[in-house]
Amino acid sequence: MRIVLAAALALPTAVFADGGDDSPPPTPVNSCDAGQVFDADKGTCVNPKHSSLDRDALYLAVRQLAYAGRYVDAQSVMEALPENDPGRLTYMGFTHRKLGNLDLAMVYYQQAIDQDPANILARSYMGQGFVEEGRMSEAMVQLSQIRAYGGTGTWSETSLRNAIETGTTYNY
Repeated sequence: MRIVLAAALALPTAVFADGGDDSPPPTPVNSCDAGQVFDADKGTCVNPKHSSLDRDALYLAVRQLAYAGRYVDAQSVMEALPENDPGRLTYMGFTHRKLGNLDLAMVYYQQAIDQDPANILARSYMGQGFVEEGRMSEAMVQLSQIRAYGGTGTWSETSLRNAIETGTTYNY
Protein backbone atom coordinates (compact mmCIF):
# COMPACT_ATOMS: atom_id res chain seq x y z
CA MET A 1 0.00 0.00 0.00
CA ARG A 2 1.37 3.43 -0.88
CA ILE A 3 0.34 6.99 -0.06
CA VAL A 4 -0.07 9.63 -2.74
CA LEU A 5 -0.23 13.19 -1.55
CA ALA A 6 -0.03 15.11 -4.82
CA ALA A 7 -3.73 15.95 -5.11
CA ALA A 8 -4.13 16.45 -1.39
CA LEU A 9 -1.22 18.87 -1.24
CA ALA A 10 -3.32 21.31 -3.18
CA LEU A 11 -5.50 21.81 -0.08
CA PRO A 12 -5.03 25.00 1.87
CA THR A 13 -2.30 24.50 4.42
CA ALA A 14 -3.76 26.80 7.05
CA VAL A 15 -6.18 24.05 8.03
CA PHE A 16 -3.28 22.03 9.42
CA ALA A 17 -1.29 24.94 10.82
CA ASP A 18 -1.64 24.01 14.48
CA GLY A 19 -1.96 20.27 14.01
CA GLY A 20 -5.47 20.58 15.36
CA ASP A 21 -7.18 19.83 12.11
CA ASP A 22 -10.91 19.73 12.66
CA SER A 23 -12.05 18.54 9.26
CA PRO A 24 -13.70 15.24 8.41
CA PRO A 25 -11.45 12.34 7.40
CA PRO A 26 -9.10 12.70 4.47
CA THR A 27 -9.65 10.75 1.32
CA PRO A 28 -7.16 7.93 1.65
CA VAL A 29 -5.08 7.66 -1.49
CA ASN A 30 -2.32 5.19 -0.80
CA SER A 31 0.56 4.35 -3.06
CA CYS A 32 3.78 4.55 -0.99
CA ASP A 33 5.27 1.66 0.93
CA ALA A 34 5.21 1.54 4.72
CA GLY A 35 7.31 4.25 6.31
CA GLN A 36 7.32 6.45 3.22
CA VAL A 37 5.32 9.41 1.92
CA PHE A 38 5.01 10.94 -1.51
CA ASP A 39 7.25 13.98 -2.04
CA ALA A 40 5.79 15.99 -4.93
CA ASP A 41 9.02 18.00 -5.32
CA LYS A 42 10.99 14.81 -5.92
CA GLY A 43 8.15 12.98 -7.65
CA THR A 44 8.72 9.84 -5.63
CA CYS A 45 8.08 8.15 -2.30
CA VAL A 46 10.64 9.09 0.34
CA ASN A 47 11.41 8.66 4.00
CA PRO A 48 9.56 11.59 5.64
CA LYS A 49 12.62 12.54 7.70
CA HIS A 50 14.54 13.15 4.48
CA SER A 51 11.83 14.80 2.44
CA SER A 52 11.08 18.36 1.46
CA LEU A 53 7.52 18.04 2.78
CA ASP A 54 6.38 20.83 5.02
CA ARG A 55 4.56 20.40 8.31
CA ASP A 56 1.09 20.52 6.77
CA ALA A 57 1.90 17.85 4.19
CA LEU A 58 3.29 15.61 6.91
CA TYR A 59 0.08 16.04 8.94
CA LEU A 60 -1.99 15.16 5.93
CA ALA A 61 0.06 12.00 5.43
CA VAL A 62 -0.40 11.13 9.10
CA ARG A 63 -4.17 11.60 8.85
CA GLN A 64 -4.39 9.54 5.67
CA LEU A 65 -2.39 6.72 7.19
CA ALA A 66 -4.40 6.80 10.42
CA TYR A 67 -7.67 6.80 8.50
CA ALA A 68 -6.41 3.74 6.61
CA GLY A 69 -5.70 2.04 9.97
CA ARG A 70 -1.93 2.24 9.45
CA TYR A 71 -1.18 3.63 12.89
CA VAL A 72 2.44 2.50 13.16
CA ASP A 73 3.16 4.00 9.73
CA ALA A 74 1.51 7.24 10.87
CA GLN A 75 3.77 7.26 13.91
CA SER A 76 6.84 6.85 11.73
CA VAL A 77 5.81 9.93 9.71
CA MET A 78 5.37 11.86 12.97
CA GLU A 79 9.02 11.23 13.79
CA ALA A 80 9.80 13.88 11.15
CA LEU A 81 7.96 16.50 13.25
CA PRO A 82 9.26 18.27 16.36
CA GLU A 83 8.72 16.18 19.49
CA ASN A 84 6.69 18.83 21.34
CA ASP A 85 4.58 19.92 18.38
CA PRO A 86 0.93 20.03 19.58
CA GLY A 87 -0.32 18.31 16.43
CA ARG A 88 2.25 15.55 16.73
CA LEU A 89 1.25 15.05 20.35
CA THR A 90 -2.44 14.93 19.38
CA TYR A 91 -1.89 12.34 16.65
CA MET A 92 0.53 10.30 18.77
CA GLY A 93 -2.28 10.10 21.31
CA PHE A 94 -4.75 9.10 18.63
CA THR A 95 -2.55 6.38 17.13
CA HIS A 96 -1.63 4.97 20.53
CA ARG A 97 -5.30 4.86 21.51
CA LYS A 98 -6.14 3.00 18.33
CA LEU A 99 -3.25 0.58 18.99
CA GLY A 100 -4.74 -0.15 22.42
CA ASN A 101 -2.27 1.91 24.46
CA LEU A 102 -4.90 4.08 26.14
CA ASP A 103 -2.78 5.15 29.12
CA LEU A 104 0.01 6.37 26.83
CA ALA A 105 -2.56 8.02 24.55
CA MET A 106 -3.91 10.02 27.49
CA VAL A 107 -0.38 11.22 28.31
CA TYR A 108 0.03 12.53 24.76
CA TYR A 109 -3.42 14.15 24.73
CA GLN A 110 -2.72 15.88 28.03
CA GLN A 111 0.62 17.18 26.76
CA ALA A 112 -1.12 18.57 23.66
CA ILE A 113 -3.81 20.23 25.77
CA ASP A 114 -1.23 21.60 28.21
CA GLN A 115 0.48 23.33 25.28
CA ASP A 116 -2.77 24.57 23.78
CA PRO A 117 -5.91 24.35 25.93
CA ALA A 118 -7.99 25.25 22.85
CA ASN A 119 -6.80 22.14 20.96
CA ILE A 120 -10.31 20.84 20.41
CA LEU A 121 -9.14 17.88 18.34
CA ALA A 122 -7.00 16.58 21.22
CA ARG A 123 -9.96 17.15 23.54
CA SER A 124 -12.29 15.23 21.21
CA TYR A 125 -9.90 12.30 20.90
CA MET A 126 -9.28 12.30 24.66
CA GLY A 127 -13.03 12.34 25.25
CA GLN A 128 -13.50 9.44 22.86
CA GLY A 129 -10.86 7.55 24.83
CA PHE A 130 -12.89 8.20 27.96
CA VAL A 131 -15.99 6.89 26.17
CA GLU A 132 -14.10 3.70 25.27
CA GLU A 133 -13.31 3.25 28.96
CA GLY A 134 -16.87 4.02 30.07
CA ARG A 135 -15.74 7.23 31.79
CA MET A 136 -18.66 9.27 30.51
CA SER A 137 -18.44 12.14 33.01
CA GLU A 138 -14.84 12.80 31.94
CA ALA A 139 -15.90 12.65 28.29
CA MET A 140 -18.59 15.22 29.07
CA VAL A 141 -15.95 17.51 30.60
CA GLN A 142 -14.01 17.42 27.33
CA LEU A 143 -17.20 18.10 25.36
CA SER A 144 -17.89 21.13 27.57
CA GLN A 145 -14.34 22.37 27.04
CA ILE A 146 -14.64 21.97 23.26
CA ARG A 147 -17.76 24.12 23.36
CA ALA A 148 -16.14 26.64 25.72
CA TYR A 149 -13.29 27.09 23.24
CA GLY A 150 -15.72 27.85 20.41
CA GLY A 151 -15.93 24.34 18.98
CA THR A 152 -19.72 24.02 18.86
CA GLY A 153 -20.73 22.57 15.50
CA THR A 154 -17.21 21.43 14.58
CA TRP A 155 -16.26 17.89 13.68
CA SER A 156 -14.48 17.60 17.05
CA GLU A 157 -17.64 18.52 18.95
CA THR A 158 -19.95 16.44 16.78
CA SER A 159 -17.81 13.30 16.87
CA LEU A 160 -17.42 13.42 20.66
CA ARG A 161 -21.10 14.18 21.20
CA ASN A 162 -22.02 11.23 18.95
CA ALA A 163 -19.54 8.98 20.76
CA ILE A 164 -21.08 9.92 24.11
CA GLU A 165 -24.60 9.29 22.78
CA THR A 166 -23.85 6.01 20.99
CA GLY A 167 -20.73 4.60 22.63
CA THR A 168 -19.12 4.37 19.20
CA THR A 169 -15.88 6.24 18.58
CA TYR A 170 -14.30 7.33 15.33
CA ASN A 171 -11.30 5.93 13.45
CA TYR A 172 -10.04 9.28 12.21
